[in-house]
Amino acid sequence: MQEEYIKWYSPNLSMDIDMLTFGHSGYPLLLFPTSQGRYYENKDFKLIDSIQHFISSGKVKVYCPDGIDSLSFYNKGVHPGERIRNHIWYDKMLLEEVVSRAQHDTGHHKVITAGCSFGGYHAANFAFRYPWLVSHMFSLSGAFDIRGQFDGFYNEDIYFHNPVDYLPHANNPELWNMKIVLGTSDRDICRPYNEQLSEILNKKGISHWLDIRPNADHDWPIWREMFPDYLSKL
Repeated sequence: MQEEYIKWYSPNLSMDIDMLTFGHSGYPLLLFPTSQGRYYENKDFKLIDSIQHFISSGKVKVYCPDGIDSLSFYNKGVHPGERIRNHIWYDKMLLEEVVSRAQHDTGHHKVITAGCSFGGYHAANFAFRYPWLVSHMFSLSGAFDIRGQFDGFYNEDIYFHNPVDYLPHANNPELWNMKIVLGTSDRDICRPYNEQLSEILNKKGISHWLDIRPNADHDWPIWREMFPDYLSKL
């Protein structure tokens, strides 16, 4: 399995960004870390190993960009308005720097987004904001309401990055073409968020799979079971 470490200066973030990629060809898959996780987290916790067959066979090429949650959602040392602005710059970095690289590398216009826990938020938010660029969205135990990260502060920036707020009013036709999986489990602390998002999608008539696994917690073992199952549907 081909692995590459990439580091570059991000003009959007005004800082260096690290990323690991896995594979040589196939559908480009953006795989986000969990809350405050780093670009190597999905490798360290064997999530990459769980989909090694899809990578080695050229089915997918995986991009694991670094996260900046410690500068945005979890940065309690700055005003909430600055926290969400930092996330907006991260969103622009993904759009203008990571996705464009993935498109160039693989020849595919659309990407797949995926992530576990808070990485599931990032996967969903990017997919729902840019549905013309995303073919599949796989969220594993994600949470989709970020209002609790801002200490009661709320503004338009938060609205447009909070899927449970903006998605009911979104009408881009590509939303109805996207393949969406909301993976959760019976003992998952994020199960209510997945059921809430599923209800929003149902009301809009957007097809998706709400996958509630039995006898499992909010943790890596069930995510390592889910992820290859979801990729097998490609």
